[in-house]
Amino acid sequence: MNILERDKVVVVGGGGHAKVILDILHTIENIDVVGFTAQESNILSLYDIPYLGDDSVLPALLEQGVTSFIIAIGDNNLRRKLYYKMLELGFTPVNAISPSAIISTSAQIGKGVAIMPGVVVNSFSQINDNVIINTRAGIDHDCIIGAHAHVAPGATLAGSVSIGEGTFIGTGCSVIPEITIGNWTVVGAGSTVISALPSNVKVVGVPAKKFI
Repeated sequence: MNILERDKVVVVGGGGHAKVILDILHTIENIDVVGFTAQESNILSLYDIPYLGDDSVLPALLEQGVTSFIIAIGDNNLRRKLYYKMLELGFTPVNAISPSAIISTSAQIGKGVAIMPGVVVNSFSQINDNVIINTRAGIDHDCIIGAHAHVAPGATLAGSVSIGEGTFIGTGCSVIPEITIGNWTVVGAGSTVISALPSNVKVVGVPAKKFI
């Protein structure tokens, strides 16, 4: 009898975002979550998944056959740093995609991606590596989401929107069609973006304007 080999996965992060990631990973049959790491943790387990220690334990885990990971941290810059650290150590990223998400068969999904419950990703959209598409966010056709970006809960991107690397689209934001937003830009919660935004700015409001 053939037994399906399960990927041994470590979750990097131990906060609220990690709880949602673990919920999703529990639905994936070929994944065995061995534990989670965090720089500090006041809890010994999440969903009976043990706290393994800080990042110093990672090389030993790799030697023990734990070869896969996902970063369960909302902060884009920190998530990016940890993602590349894990790759350098020799770990392989896995995705956490909720079974309730609706993803077009023509969409392209990168590595280490978290797609939360209720998300819709429509035709020919591209979600790059280490991205978070959070709860009930909508990504319409032909969108591009750059690596390490985060589209927060309830945000809506209309068709052909391009979001740069590391950019954060806040809770409940709306972006009209064919808008380009640069790298490492922050769009505040509830904002409506109706014109292109450069890199490294913070905007807020309806319509979204630069926050001073």
